Amino acid sequence: MAKDTKDANTDVAAMPFEKALAELEQIVGKLESGNVPLEDSIKIYERGEALKKRCDALLKDAEARVEKIALDAKGRPAGSTPLDQD
Repeated sequence: MAKDTKDANTDVAAMPFEKALAELEQIVGKLESGNVPLEDSIKIYERGEALKKRCDALLKDAEARVEKIALDAKGRPAGSTPLDQD
């Protein structure tokens, strides 16, 4: 990745999931349209890759924080346990 492209993508690291996903969807739409010059396609593809990595990281973090609800003998909620524990 070129240095100027890397610098242009530094803001991605601070984006919330929803904003990164929305921009990624816009990029996919532009690329699928086929109406973007080759050099611009490469630049927005690289930005799309940075946005995809951001979304993946945020999703993995959220998944790690999800908790399962533990039920007591009568089927009532009795607390929670981390998702990874069985």
